[in-house]
Amino acid sequence: MTKSVLSGVRVLDLTNVLAGPFCCHQLAHLGAEVIKIERPGGGDLARQLGADPALNAADMGVSFLAQNAGKASVTLNLKDQRGKDLLRKLVRTAHVVVENFRPGVMERLGVGPDDLRAENPSLIYAAISGFGQDGPWKDRPAYDQIVQGVSGVMSVTGRDGEGPLRAGYPVADTVGGLTAAMAICAALNATPRGCVIDVSMLEATLATMGWAISNHLIAGVAPRQNGNDNPTSAPSGTFRVADGYINIAANRDTQWESLVRHLGREDLLIDPDFATREDRKTHRLRLTVELETVLVMQSTAHWVAALNALGVPTGEVMSVPDILAHPQIAERQFLARFDDVPGVPDGATVVRAGARIDGAPLTVKTPPPVLGADTDTVLKTLGLTADDLARLRADRVI
Repeated sequence: MTKSVLSGVRVLDLTNVLAGPFCCHQLAHLGAEVIKIERPGGGDLARQLGADPALNAADMGVSFLAQNAGKASVTLNLKDQRGKDLLRKLVRTAHVVVENFRPGVMERLGVGPDDLRAENPSLIYAAISGFGQDGPWKDRPAYDQIVQGVSGVMSVTGRDGEGPLRAGYPVADTVGGLTAAMAICAALNATPRGCVIDVSMLEATLATMGWAISNHLIAGVAPRQNGNDNPTSAPSGTFRVADGYINIAANRDTQWESLVRHLGREDLLIDPDFATREDRKTHRLRLTVELETVLVMQSTAHWVAALNALGVPTGEVMSVPDILAHPQIAERQFLARFDDVPGVPDGATVVRAGARIDGAPLTVKTPPPVLGADTDTVLKTLGLTADDLARLRADRVI
């Protein structure tokens, strides 16, 4: 049985698209009650994003389904004073508010951190933005692609001389969301509670680039593009085999020696070009060619089994569909299936959080919600009547 470590914690999720929703996705899987506050008539932009046009048209886009299971959806128009008043009432019942508007938007609406913490001094208010709440770039618009570019991620991704290359998934958004979730969990453990958390996607991304940045700051070596090669060691990277590619990480001298002996290339052990780790890095291209003369003679499955048995870390280069269908993923119950998802005729399979507690996968009980599915239920707990809700709905406040 999953342990709900954040049971009893109420989170108001005022976020859109990915960084903020991904943060609250983690909190929901840890057991928090997450109430998603969305704009009437449209909601989270991710509802209209994804590879299935029919789901986008139904406001249940794949991009929304990916990180909103386990949440309730309440619609509030925060440009209407009545919507702001209802948010303030909800804040009195909450422990955490998460938003990812541009800096200053919430303050201009009259529901910024000072306003909401006046309603609830123990409130944890987390703001996720591209560049933080201050600094010369604070007013810049920021999406994942923008942050990948300015952070240097694109400058070190891809092959040297082929121009910058973005990572194949929105790494800055997801890292920003994870950083916010980590900070929120820490703040929930503080005594007394109550603080403002300022998460910069730029800084969160830079923090994950520790080795590349430290090589520049400490060793004076600017990071560069290395393609599929590990710049810290050789042979460590991607190699051709008979039916595709494998990754080999022979980072230790003992692993290097085991590798070449198994390949029948003991001659490489006495080649001065490969005598030390630094020598092997300097002559990496020639070393790859030498190793591939043998590696291309056998299949991925052969080398993965044989080299791992020798203690040389080796792995397949797999597609996303292939790894999701693998028993490793199935046996650990990483995927969650929701057959009854309103607006999604075929149901939805989504990922869980990448952790287990006491052996159990983190999970949520409910599928991603349709827009405003829980508005009436949640607002009635604040004392609103059916007539109140009808008037608010007629005025497009909810």
